[in-house]
Amino acid sequence: MKGDRVEIVVDTGGGSRTYEVAATKAGRRVEVRIARGIVEVSETTRTGTPVRTARFMSGRTLALVEYPADGGAAE
Repeated sequence: MKGDRVEIVVDTGGGSRTYEVAATKAGRRVEVRIARGIVEVSETTRTGTPVRTARFMSGRTLALVEYPADGGAAE
């Protein structure tokens, strides 16, 4: 859903670096997959076609935070 985003914090050896992958258009979503020592974050279309993909070594990943879209929460 547009507005979904995932923030990834990665150890760079001398510090850390933050990356962000977000669903930029309506109908897109962000998917996270962790397998075989790799963290893969992808922005995909409704049909499942990846638009952008970011891959990180899981041993270097310090944090992975998923932020769902606001969706107009009641006040």
